[in-house]
Amino acid sequence: MSIYRIVLLSMLFPLFSSCKEEDTGNKEEPISSFRQEVSATQVRVAKSEQRSFDYLINASGKVEASSQLKVIVERSGYLSELLISEGQYVNQGQVIARLDNADNEFRLEKAVIQLRIAEADLEDRKMGFGRILSGQDTSVNAREFEERLRANSGILSAELEVREAKMDLEKAIIKAPISGKVADLGIRKGSLVNSGDELCELISSDLLELKVKVLESDISYISGGQNVEVYPVSGSTEGLSGKVKSINPKVDENGLVQVTIILSKAGNLLPGMNARAVIRAPQNNSIVVPKQALVYRSGRPVVFTLAGNESKWNYVEVGKDNGQEVEILKGIEPNETVITTNNLQLAHQAPVQIVEN
Repeated sequence: MSIYRIVLLSMLFPLFSSCKEEDTGNKEEPISSFRQEVSATQVRVAKSEQRSFDYLINASGKVEASSQLKVIVERSGYLSELLISEGQYVNQGQVIARLDNADNEFRLEKAVIQLRIAEADLEDRKMGFGRILSGQDTSVNAREFEERLRANSGILSAELEVREAKMDLEKAIIKAPISGKVADLGIRKGSLVNSGDELCELISSDLLELKVKVLESDISYISGGQNVEVYPVSGSTEGLSGKVKSINPKVDENGLVQVTIILSKAGNLLPGMNARAVIRAPQNNSIVVPKQALVYRSGRPVVFTLAGNESKWNYVEVGKDNGQEVEILKGIEPNETVITTNNLQLAHQAPVQIVEN
């Protein structure tokens, strides 16, 4: 070996030895040591429970009166009296208007006179047939013979004229068909009205109904008599109670089914107002967690549970959601401690610290 090679090797040897010392000094420390250096995430927790889960069905619609009728004028004439005003409450059978009756009173008087004339004519006809009418002549039916005499005398048509005149007089007095408040009063006193004109509308606000549209997928959870909470869309926090009255057995073109809810009291609601219904459909034997415990990672639902002082990542299968709680079908067990806050960016086996308040 030449002297040049020996000198070169002696110069490189310290370099190799120094590199080896540096490599031994840069060995990675265990992951546990890094985990100890990371500050614990403060979280709040809750318990997963196995119990009845209230699935909430939300729907909106319009409030209607359970009894709402239009009052129609049944004969022509001048409106001589109007005894109601807009918004007034009236009782069933109460007189609310009258039509001028002068012509009908004259017609009734004329019909009564014609009836008297026909009755006198009938008596004259009977005088010549006393034997038949008394039943002495058995060859003729006395009752049928008398009916023929009445028809020929004109008494039957006269009696009809009297009845019609009395009916027209009764139609001139307009009464409330139901109890309720007066709405849409469109005719004034003294106006000439015709048969079929609408005088007003009576709305029975004592008993209100709410008609809502529900998805056909939710209709299997609804039944008659089911309890319902009703809230005005106006923003009032005061809710009213009601019950499901009926379910329309037909699905419309949008996949919705109409459900009618009857309210126990009107409260501040008026017919025509918009309101929101919350129908509770209890589901038994479900694992339930607060909705805040559920997060999504890469499109999959995840619930973090507590394992000692660390978080545990659990993929879950989600059931129904009522806005406050979520039904868990698979992935966690009952009575597990689930993390409900600061879990959006939480990792598996991350150190956590429970905050009570």
